[in-house]
Amino acid sequence: MAQHDYDIANQSFPSFRSDLNSVLEAINTSNSGTSRPSSAVAGTIWLDTTSATTPTLKFYDGSDDISLATLDYTANTVNWLDSTVTISSLSQDLDVNGNSIISSANGNISITPDGTGKVIIDGLSYPTADGTADQVLTTDGAGNLTFADASGGGTSWQSVQTTGFTASASNAYPCNTTSAGFTVTLPATPSAGDQVQLVDYAGTFDTNALVVDPNGEDIEGGANNLQLTGEREGVILTYIDSTQGWIATSGINEGTDALEPIAYTADFLVIAGGGGGGRGSGGGGGAGGYRNSFSTETSGGNSSSETSLTFIPGTVYTITVGAGGAGSTNSTIKATDGSNSSISGTGITTITSNGGGGGGSESNNSGYPGGSGSGSDSAFGGGGSGGSGTANQGSNGGSGAADSGAKGAGGGGGASANGQDGTTSAGGNGGAGLASSITGSSVTRAGGGGGGAFSSAGSGGNGGGGAGGASGTAGTAGTANTGGGGGGGGIDSPGNGGTGGKGVIILRMPDANYSGTTTGSPTVTTGVGGTDTVIVFNDSGSYTG
Repeated sequence: MAQHDYDIANQSFPSFRSDLNSVLEAINTSNSGTSRPSSAVAGTIWLDTTSATTPTLKFYDGSDDISLATLDYTANTVNWLDSTVTISSLSQDLDVNGNSIISSANGNISITPDGTGKVIIDGLSYPTADGTADQVLTTDGAGNLTFADASGGGTSWQSVQTTGFTASASNAYPCNTTSAGFTVTLPATPSAGDQVQLVDYAGTFDTNALVVDPNGEDIEGGANNLQLTGEREGVILTYIDSTQGWIATSGINEGTDALEPIAYTADFLVIAGGGGGGRGSGGGGGAGGYRNSFSTETSGGNSSSETSLTFIPGTVYTITVGAGGAGSTNSTIKATDGSNSSISGTGITTITSNGGGGGGSESNNSGYPGGSGSGSDSAFGGGGSGGSGTANQGSNGGSGAADSGAKGAGGGGGASANGQDGTTSAGGNGGAGLASSITGSSVTRAGGGGGGAFSSAGSGGNGGGGAGGASGTAGTAGTANTGGGGGGGGIDSPGNGGTGGKGVIILRMPDANYSGTTTGSPTVTTGVGGTDTVIVFNDSGSYTG
């Protein structure tokens, strides 16, 4: 054992040979010594012989030593230190020759194949992922092992549950909803044949329902949560496959099982089509009927907000959006009424808003009733009375001026105000509509159409009402999808009435309840107000709860 400074001085031959032999001895003994060689530089390997029988092989990194291995002279073994020995690949089988693969210091032994590789022991291929609680390994008889539920063990009854929990396969749960209803979440990643049993422990499901969450799978053919609402009900749910999901295989009576859809609340704004404007100093068309349940907002005719709808998941609700009425092109014929808008479906009372009244024309000068009434024409020989609005939907139309000169016609009624009467100098303005924030921002709709006149026509009501026309001018159409009434036409050709604006139906519900199933291409916006989905139907269609 020796160390050297690896510096051979210029010297006589005998001294040079002695110095060279010392260098060779240091190399030959791996720089052995009880301390690091004084000549060590980064990369020097040396043998620390502090322990004469178990010296340590060290590597100097330029600042300190890294211990590589301890050599046991007695056992003739090497103990590698400070790292794990990794064998990247074997060129032949590893033969332990009667020995064992063991770990020290209670360490684990991990065998992890790469990618889709499998652990195969004595021809048996083991699964690469864990199963669920209480499952066992089974074989297909061809060397492939998988996790599956234990068979033949029956259902394991659990303690009484009083708050929400996640169920496990092969378990039965008595559920006590005396204090409050709660939610049972079915197992994640279930396997075909998995079963969960639920029973009403205290006979209170009819008071406080038990909700069943399928946890990303289908249940009874749909993805929505279901509930148990019958006193002393019980059900066994069996997982079939990813197409059908969980199916009730008990608790069934003549095809009807205990599980029921969970109803939810939806708000609505239903506006009918506006009436058309009359011809020849014609009356303004009435706005379409206006019915609103959102928040505490005012409904038509300045009435109270209506009661929200209760939707049932899976039920189809028909959405009918009324068209605006045509303006009159004949002085002897009144304008066309707007068409009704409605929401209908099983389990709800149909919500119908009446179309706005069509405006009176020159020789047919009465105002006509509707969601909001139309204005009457200012006919030769005297004006007529405005049409009446429908209670809780709209307002009355204005009367035409009683003047032989056929001056000003009445304005159509709006959702919140009557149409103004015409005067001998001007047509009446259309009644104002109502504002709603059901879509997340305030929008005013359902204004009445302005009355036509000889000289100064009436303005359309705020909320999409069309303006009236003066002499030789047609009335303006109501704005589409506001239910605004059409403006009455002016005296002399082409004093035709304007067309009423088409209606609109808007639904608003919690994001969590929105089913995603519609027809008719409505505009759908989620996250309104942070929590709600808004569906705007500008045309007829349907929504499935």
